[in-house]
Amino acid sequence: MKAIHFDFQGIYDEFQPKVLRYLTRMLGENEAEDVTQEVFSKISQTLATFRGDSQLSTWIYRIATNAALDRIRSKSFPAANQKSLSIDPSSDNDTNEDTCDEASSTSADQQLIREEMNACIRNVMNRLPENYRTVVVLSEFEGLRDREIADILGLSLEATKIRIHRARTQLRKELAASCVFYRDERNEFACDVKNQPRNDLTTIGLKKP
Repeated sequence: MKAIHFDFQGIYDEFQPKVLRYLTRMLGENEAEDVTQEVFSKISQTLATFRGDSQLSTWIYRIATNAALDRIRSKSFPAANQKSLSIDPSSDNDTNEDTCDEASSTSADQQLIREEMNACIRNVMNRLPENYRTVVVLSEFEGLRDREIADILGLSLEATKIRIHRARTQLRKELAASCVFYRDERNEFACDVKNQPRNDLTTIGLKKP
């Protein structure tokens, strides 16, 4: 099959912000920028060989995912860097949720883990195995479908669904064991480490007003 011609600058302009955001979620801010440069260097070198066997976005996310996992597995990657993991906030209209234990349904779990990621939840994410963290970020925060994730990871659709389900289950258990959820003085959804006082919200990584 003949290679398809793509404009690298156009690809960079469209996907660089997405890849940087994704890698920030996977690696933390300290590592994301350098790895993003590595990803687009590889894309530039191999773009001529891309034959359209998958969607362009899938191919790019696959390169970014492999680069992220390589960095996580490297001896030079300090665990402390993961403390800067950042997840975008989203709104939540349920004012009756106070603890992780109350989020029992799958839909509630998915809504919960889309909430603003303060220090409590970031620490929980850091404890997930890398394969679970990867599918949680791709599914919940990048908004990719199961089939897209399967193509990125080189897994069957069934295996991908199983991994996503297990990752969500593990995350829910870790959240229930570690975090207390509540509404702050601005009526925004927030969480603390269990048994930690809530009088100074800025110390646990919540966004300042």
